[in-house]
Amino acid sequence: MNYSINKAVVIGSGTMGAAIAAHLANAGIRVYLLDIVPNKLTEKEKSQGLTLQDQLVRNRIVNQGFQAALKSRPASFYSENPANAVQLGNLEDDFQVIKDADWIIEVIIENLGIKQDLMKRIDEVRSERTIVSTNTSGIPVTSIAEGRSPGFKEHFLGTHFFNPPRYLKLLEVIPTADTLPEVIDNISHFAEYRLGKGVVLCKDTPNFIANRLGFGSGAFTLDFILKNEYTVKEVDSITGPLIGRPKSATFRLLDLVGIDVWEHVGTNLTKALPEDDQAMPYLSSEPANQLIHDMVEKGRLGNKAKQGFYKQVTVDGKKEFWPLNLSSREYEASEQIRYDSVKAAKGIEDLGERLSKLIGEDDRAADLIRSTILQGLSYASHRIPEIADTPKPIDDAMRWGFGHEVGPFEIWDLLGIKTIIPQLKEAGFPPAPWVEKMVKDGITSFYEYDGKQKTAVYDPVKKKYIPLQPSLHIIRVSEQKSDQKNILARNTSASLIDLGDGVACVEFQTKMNSIDEDTINMLNQALDYALENNLNGLVVGNDADNFSVGANLFGVVMAAQNEMWDQLDLIVRKLQDADMRMRYFPKPVVIAPAGLALGGGAEITMHGSRVVAAAELYTGLVEVGAGVIPAGGGTKEMIRRLINPPMQTKDAVVFPYLQRVFEQVGQGAVAKSALEAQEMGILSAEDRIVINRDHLLAEAKREVLHMAESGYAPPAPEKIFAAGRDALSGLKIGLHNFKEGGFITDYEAVIGSKLIGVMTGGNISQPTWMDEQYFLDLEREAFLSLCGEKKTQERMWHLLQKGKVLRN
Repeated sequence: MNYSINKAVVIGSGTMGAAIAAHLANAGIRVYLLDIVPNKLTEKEKSQGLTLQDQLVRNRIVNQGFQAALKSRPASFYSENPANAVQLGNLEDDFQVIKDADWIIEVIIENLGIKQDLMKRIDEVRSERTIVSTNTSGIPVTSIAEGRSPGFKEHFLGTHFFNPPRYLKLLEVIPTADTLPEVIDNISHFAEYRLGKGVVLCKDTPNFIANRLGFGSGAFTLDFILKNEYTVKEVDSITGPLIGRPKSATFRLLDLVGIDVWEHVGTNLTKALPEDDQAMPYLSSEPANQLIHDMVEKGRLGNKAKQGFYKQVTVDGKKEFWPLNLSSREYEASEQIRYDSVKAAKGIEDLGERLSKLIGEDDRAADLIRSTILQGLSYASHRIPEIADTPKPIDDAMRWGFGHEVGPFEIWDLLGIKTIIPQLKEAGFPPAPWVEKMVKDGITSFYEYDGKQKTAVYDPVKKKYIPLQPSLHIIRVSEQKSDQKNILARNTSASLIDLGDGVACVEFQTKMNSIDEDTINMLNQALDYALENNLNGLVVGNDADNFSVGANLFGVVMAAQNEMWDQLDLIVRKLQDADMRMRYFPKPVVIAPAGLALGGGAEITMHGSRVVAAAELYTGLVEVGAGVIPAGGGTKEMIRRLINPPMQTKDAVVFPYLQRVFEQVGQGAVAKSALEAQEMGILSAEDRIVINRDHLLAEAKREVLHMAESGYAPPAPEKIFAAGRDALSGLKIGLHNFKEGGFITDYEAVIGSKLIGVMTGGNISQPTWMDEQYFLDLEREAFLSLCGEKKTQERMWHLLQKGKVLRN
């Protein structure tokens, strides 16, 4: 039986419930968000003469939760528009909406009795096809459905989202013994393809997989830190990206999770896991538990309280984050701590080699890393088969739930099982017996590999490898490149990779995928190759976190300071020409951006035949921050996209549209999602948005093939509206007023004036339509002119050195 999910009901409008509702709305699902009715009036409500029967009062709790989601940072919604898909109500007046729901998600207080009472009410009104799930993180899923009808139980399961659900990929799906297989399959498929989740099927064990591992190893880490008197700053400088983990590292992660949440989960785990010999000594650590409890008592709850292990303070007008002194329990400024082991390992790109180097060193940083890694490997091995039957669900959960670069068993394979086992025993963290038995039987890795692609995982119960079926919806350039015959061309900045079926992919491979001359050369080489070999088309994309941060700013400022104007002019021309060549190329060129696509990265995006974008796309024309204007066709494209359409209507007034473009480009506005990029005109209405980042390149390839099979033809050359001298003068008056009002600096007025000159087509006598090349020439001339200014060069150096815009 297939289940269509078009209408969802989320019950519970707290931080998690409202955020889940927001993400369902992001995915285009109609959502009802419900919560309880208040049992008493606030003082404000009393003063307004309201009663408990007024709708405003009855929906107060759900309204507060929804407003918090609207204001949340990072944002829960892709833009303001999806919020319109969420309807608010309460559990007394609006309970009937459950009758028509396809999926009901319970996200209420972690109290078994209250959850069971709610399930009883739902059971009485739900349709026979309605799926019901709980977002519990600690209560056994089976117990929540006790006493319910057989049909309810068949359609009931756990769906444990991670906070914030828009950004954290993991969804733990926890079926019960009664859950129908087709319900599990449908929810898993919907979560992966519509919500962009990495789905891990879990057993109904305490805290499932990710939190069980995270808190079991996290408790050890906190105990070790306190016993060995590490500082907060010291720990976070060591346990982040250096060892393949997010920048939040250890204590920033605790602040993000919430110190009260950590205490609550830790307390529940301690009660639920009396026989977990590997975790109990640390979950019951008196120093660690006392520290956490004291912080909760003092309201130091983390980010939501604006103080936890870090507190934001203002020093000499500047914001600083002071860490907590774990001894004095006071916030203090901290000094940068340097370690020889960290210095020696930082230049090593390969994570396995870097970890091997760090574990083998002998200083405080290495001691913490070694102990943290080894305990984590040991603990994970002992949780099989209790929480998972093979290493794969554990590795997936830790990558998707906590943002680790690799999971524990993947780390083990990187380091070498035979190498690590003696170190584990010496450190007092012996592996589970099945690991040693596996090695004794001659198996020396948890996964089998074909290049970088995993093809099988070891099953300790079956004592053999189980094949992993590759997903047709996932293409990774790194895996394609592991077969040398797939590398069609390569230079220092980019590669051309065969994706099969007559489609090739241009992959940028500089730091942050910045654009330089070799990047542009590869784009042109790829276009030549597509024609010469009659390919179906091209994809421009990569596996990296960021598509491209724009032009290689260091190269630009060095060329400007050395007055290499001919060379700089040539590179800008080459970027413009490559972009225009893509735009009018006879075969489809699909751009697949994700993460940051700034400046030149946004310009390349706007010149493809089509864009298939990751939902988490942060894109914009930000060149003004570097003291220049967009010159790779970006200014021209914004005029074509936002001004051309209305100006094709007779007697249309251009000024409001010019003002919109000027504000967007002049302020360096960055879209906070692909949907917002569409609303800003950086993406077009026909461009596609893919929520699951892992599916991006496969969907881009599919788009190329679809366009080719549909008889793709490039667009006809288009004229661009030049508003002329009057519009130029009007915008410059506004710019002058902004400067006089102190909203922009004198030099920002200079940059703005150059931008206005390009946007309006220069000092032409009346509005007219001009060729695209006319605007490209104006862009390039303005760019080069600004590059020659000392204040622009100061801005560029400040960005390179400080990572921030200089308002000079």
